Amino acid sequence: MFITALQSSSMCPEIIFILSGKRKSGKDYVANLMVQKLTAVRCGIMRLSSPIKFQYAKENKLLYEKLNDSSEYKEKYRIEMIKFGEEKRNIDPGYFCKLATSEEYGTECKKPIWIISDARRQTDVDYFLQKYTDRVQTVRITATEEIRKERGYIFTKVAF
Repeated sequence: MFITALQSSSMCPEIIFILSGKRKSGKDYVANLMVQKLTAVRCGIMRLSSPIKFQYAKENKLLYEKLNDSSEYKEKYRIEMIKFGEEKRNIDPGYFCKLATSEEYGTECKKPIWIISDARRQTDVDYFLQKYTDRVQTVRITATEEIRKERGYIFTKVAF
């Protein structure tokens, strides 16, 4: 029922920039630079990870704010959050894309330029390409593993 309401009330942006890349590759940095250049009045950053963390915190009675920072608290729950996200995506691959671009998660979706700052899966990109066909520009952000480690990246193997 909630998702149906989101689909019927979704905004229609002029353009969507989808930033993809591995953890600690610089996606947020590039997104923030884009907002500076394009102006925050016209441009909104939407993070697909926000609704994942929000839903996970809600269902597990955790602190959403702490899951949004780079703390040990978030790292403690990272693997379980990944599993949670995959379970939801297996049912509906666009689940978190719909939530992130809804008014449920703020007013950024009302702006004419969207920046999706953390697309990590092809299904995320596919959702926007299918729904907004000619309005999507994909941008792949890369960084060497050495640079990513300098930024705090630690490989964590996740088994499903």
